[in-house]
Amino acid sequence: MGGSKKPTAAKKEKSTGSKSKESKKGKKDRGETGPKKAEITVMINEQQAMKIIGGSKVLTIHDLARQTGVKISTANACLRDLAAKGTVKVVGGHSGHRLYQAA
Repeated sequence: MGGSKKPTAAKKEKSTGSKSKESKKGKKDRGETGPKKAEITVMINEQQAMKIIGGSKVLTIHDLARQTGVKISTANACLRDLAAKGTVKVVGGHSGHRLYQAA
């Protein structure tokens, strides 16, 4: 019932023969010619984090990231390390939305 129509002989010739080598080459080189991105690592100083944590009743990962100017993943790693050391403790929250407090 449905389906696509068979192309005519003229359309078959047009679609198969007229691509140039330059257009194919341009597509390959697109990503290779640009400058390489440098890896940037941002660390939170433990003293800086403790100053922020001590100044608030409870703290979330998002709060720490916003106040220190780092990515959420960096703030999360910092709070996990501090919790493992016993410097901060988890006082609430669920799933990935934990609330931290100075111990």
